[in-house]
Amino acid sequence: MSELAKKSATYEDLYKIPDNMIGEIIDGELIATPRPAPKHARATTVLSNIIGPSYDRFGEGGGPGGWIFLYEVEIKLGEHILVPDLAGWKQERFPTEIEHNWIPVAPDWICEFLSPATLRTDKIKKMPVYAQFGVAYAWLIDPRDKTLDIYSLESGRWSLLGSFVENDKVRAEPFLEIEINLADLWLESGLSRK
Repeated sequence: MSELAKKSATYEDLYKIPDNMIGEIIDGELIATPRPAPKHARATTVLSNIIGPSYDRFGEGGGPGGWIFLYEVEIKLGEHILVPDLAGWKQERFPTEIEHNWIPVAPDWICEFLSPATLRTDKIKKMPVYAQFGVAYAWLIDPRDKTLDIYSLESGRWSLLGSFVENDKVRAEPFLEIEINLADLWLESGLSRK
C-alpha cells in the first residue's frame, strides 16, 4: 500500500492551533509550542528593556539608536513562517508598509529563549532557516541553565562568538555599546533583590 504524500501546512493552518500555543511553519510542517513560561518571559522582557532604550530607533538611552525590535512577531522567510522570541531590524531595512500579519524581511538579529519544549525546534530547525535567509546575528538564551550563546553568520554558516553563563557581564555583537549583566535576566535574581 502506498503512503499518501503529506500535505504541507499553510498559513491558514496557524488559525487552527489553540490560543495558548505559538504556531510556526518550517519546511512545510506546522509546529505548535507552548507560550513562554515565567522564566522565559522574564528574560525576554528584561533583555528587551536593556537593549531597547539604547538601540531603538530613537536611541533615547544614550545609544546609537537605529533599530526596530518586536516580540514574537511572525516573519515569512520563503515558505517558512517563524516566530522568534525577539527580533531586531536596522531601521533602514524594516519595511515601511506591511500588508500581512507577517513581516516579509529577514531581521538583522534574533534572540531565541530556549526551553525544553522549544530547544530542538529553535536550534535544529530554525537556526538553519535564519542562516539561509541572511540573519546576521543569533542569540540563544537558556533561562533554566542561565546561559547565553552568541552567533554571527559568516559565509552562510553560524560561527559561535562566545558563550556566557549566570552572572557574566557581556558586551556582544551587534550591541557592543552596552553591557548586559546576565544575572538581571534570571527570574530568581529579580525575586531576591529588594
